[in-house]
Amino acid sequence: MNDQGQEFRFRHTMLPVSDLDRSVAFYTNLLGMHVMRELRVSERGGHKVSYVGYGKEGTHPALELIEDTSNSDNPWSGHFAIAVSDLPALITKLKVAGVRFTSAMIKPETGMNDYVANILDPDGFEIELTQRTGGIYN
Repeated sequence: MNDQGQEFRFRHTMLPVSDLDRSVAFYTNLLGMHVMRELRVSERGGHKVSYVGYGKEGTHPALELIEDTSNSDNPWSGHFAIAVSDLPALITKLKVAGVRFTSAMIKPETGMNDYVANILDPDGFEIELTQRTGGIYN
């Protein structure tokens, strides 16, 4: 809650994707998310939309994956981070699946509390994977 009494929470990050089914499979099968909600109707301009995440959409952040966005000339760029409890095990699973890495796992140095690795999803979006040395919520 901020000093004006307003509450805020992260709701979702939108990613334009080229193949919604492929992207949903990546996030659910390899990164442990589940589909929170899907919109595959023409009211949204023919777009197919899936919300994926780790909890209920009303209480947990989500990724909003949209196929056929009209903004293909200026796609979103950047990254988002996912905390994991066993990064080495996840890295092994991702390598077996042929996932592209932009940086191998970096071990914590003095003053750092995270193991970090960066990967690319099927559309080239960068994902930072972190494992806290004091536990996933530390």
